[in-house]
Amino acid sequence: MNLRRLELFVAVAEELHFNRAAQRLHMAQPPLSQQIRKLEEECKVALFVRNSRNVELTSEGEVLLEHARRVLAQYAVMESALLHARNGELGRLRLGFVSSAAIRLVPGLVRHMRSTWPGIDLQLREETTDAQLELIAAGTLDAGISREVRTVPGISATVIMHEPLVVAVAADHRLAARATVSLKDLHGESFIAFPRRRISSLFDHISALLHAVGVDFDIAQEAVQFPTILGLVAAHLGIAVVPESMRAFAIPGLVYLDIEDDNATSTISLVYATETSSSLLVAKIKEALDEMSSS
Repeated sequence: MNLRRLELFVAVAEELHFNRAAQRLHMAQPPLSQQIRKLEEECKVALFVRNSRNVELTSEGEVLLEHARRVLAQYAVMESALLHARNGELGRLRLGFVSSAAIRLVPGLVRHMRSTWPGIDLQLREETTDAQLELIAAGTLDAGISREVRTVPGISATVIMHEPLVVAVAADHRLAARATVSLKDLHGESFIAFPRRRISSLFDHISALLHAVGVDFDIAQEAVQFPTILGLVAAHLGIAVVPESMRAFAIPGLVYLDIEDDNATSTISLVYATETSSSLLVAKIKEALDEMSSS
């Protein structure tokens, strides 16, 4: 018993007329009648009662019709699922992200992907850039949204955006009344930053920017979360250089200053294993990010 014969049988059962069924199937009547006879031989029962005027289903034919419709419907579902899978629109996608990307970038990406490709099971995991690279290399993550990605064998990176950096200072700080500052203006300041051993990529990037203009990255206090860093700035323990998206945290006693230096930006990239660069699921993330940036 094959699917084609089931399709022919259903057409005859619904039309109860071999000629009309043949027209519906765009085939001649004799081959149709021949296939129905072969199906009856396979089933070892008569499926239709035929006479010169009528075609009627037997009780066995009614049973087969019920199940044939289910089989054909399930087959159609399977074909659709396979098509979506071939197009990268179905499957599990494990995506890492740095915490700062969760403010603006990740929410929009998740909304876009779930509305456009609901068949993709998007599993999110907050991790530092360094941890993402290790997890991708180990096969635990499929891709990640990272900052200041260093070169790692077997890992590819596609730049998503260059986000401006800003300076967070207490509201009564000597620079607080200014709208903008240069990196050189931060000479002699104490900074609050991530521990380098935990988040080396962004730490090293900010440190390099400051050292390039002769400013020491003098760490007064370490913290592992941006809200904590900003709270400590408001408590007069130091200042902080943070991504512009941190402006979303409106903390009493804290102000943000734009940085005049053109190179004071942070690069956000999509990272993934080089061997999966042709992955359809990874391609969907790239497509979503491209559409978001152009909208």
